Amino acid sequence: MFRIIRDVEHGVRKAALGAALAAGTLLASCTGSGLGDYPGYPSTPGGQPATSGQTVGTGSVRVGMLLPVSGGGSATSIATVFRNTAELALQDFQGADIQILIKDTGGTAQGGRQAAQAAIQEGAELIIGPVFAPAVGGAASVARSSGVPVVAFSSDESVASRGVYLLSFLPRSDVTRIVSYAARQGKRSFAALLPDDTYGAVVEAAFRQEVGRAGARIVSIERYKVQGNDTSDIAAKAARIAANASQIDAVFVPAGNVAPFVAQALSSGGVNLASTKILGSGQWDTQQVLNAAPLTGAWYPGPDGTGFQAFAERYQSAYGSRPPRNASLAYDATILAAGLVRSAGAARFSERVLTNRDGFLGIDGVFRFDRQGTNERGLAIYEVTGSGSRIIAPAPRSFGAGG
Repeated sequence: MFRIIRDVEHGVRKAALGAALAAGTLLASCTGSGLGDYPGYPSTPGGQPATSGQTVGTGSVRVGMLLPVSGGGSATSIATVFRNTAELALQDFQGADIQILIKDTGGTAQGGRQAAQAAIQEGAELIIGPVFAPAVGGAASVARSSGVPVVAFSSDESVASRGVYLLSFLPRSDVTRIVSYAARQGKRSFAALLPDDTYGAVVEAAFRQEVGRAGARIVSIERYKVQGNDTSDIAAKAARIAANASQIDAVFVPAGNVAPFVAQALSSGGVNLASTKILGSGQWDTQQVLNAAPLTGAWYPGPDGTGFQAFAERYQSAYGSRPPRNASLAYDATILAAGLVRSAGAARFSERVLTNRDGFLGIDGVFRFDRQGTNERGLAIYEVTGSGSRIIAPAPRSFGAGG
């Protein structure tokens, strides 16, 4: 048995962050048994090769962090934030025995391959990142042949695979949480209004699966196209759903940018939104959606924001600006690596450790990886108030036994 949570808590206390931040800062926990040796796992050589480029930390275990440093625009900005976040994480986890090697992917598949190769040649035992799907694919092709696992930040499930784990917020987690919660509240007949694109296809597959798992039924699924500011197709598809209003308990509208318009269209079409619940996704977490009067009373899933708020305040104090919401991924990945090095010994980055069913506790709550490279997260359920939102079902703090 091993338990990372105690080590990370100790590191946070030594960082003297105060009670508020300590409550929100990542506490990675992992339990398992009979770990033993991991044949073929790359151990740190006695004489480490020289490093090139930026590094964060001075520990003996090397971890590559692959970022789109030369990607330009928002990509370069993300790279800067994620690098800063890794630095902040290691300050919080005092005594972390890792050194992070920052490698540039440029955001491309070729860049991902080259960055992964460079990190591995310099002794990296784990790859954190890349951010974008093409670069993840490129890095994975190199890392897989070298036996080095990847913990990436892309939300494109097509790049997940055995040994390539996605830490990001995945659409299926949103669908699983919101559909299962709605079903427990007595919603038995569902409809969905989805964008006619790749995201829509992903959430539709998850929606069908989760409604079936809940023992409920699907009355209607409509897919819409948006061209510029033309919302006529959305209105037409919403009208089709409204025509079956008497048979529908809940309507799933995951795209936050159209949710207020859809709510108004459904209401105008005769849907009683007091009894027919509108369900959303993590994309709803914007002021435009949460302050929209037509969505008052609607439900959507998301992480508990307490941890991120504490982290964001500390980041702003250190670097002078508020970090984007996804910066927590870089923090969690860094602390995860440091915690596993401290607590899991030679098996630290093995599949059996990374995919343990008890999972880990991060800034955004509990999460765990599966062997196919996707993840499961513990999410809260929020209700839109028209002037923000409120939690109506808290996020789980652990995964159920054998879950």
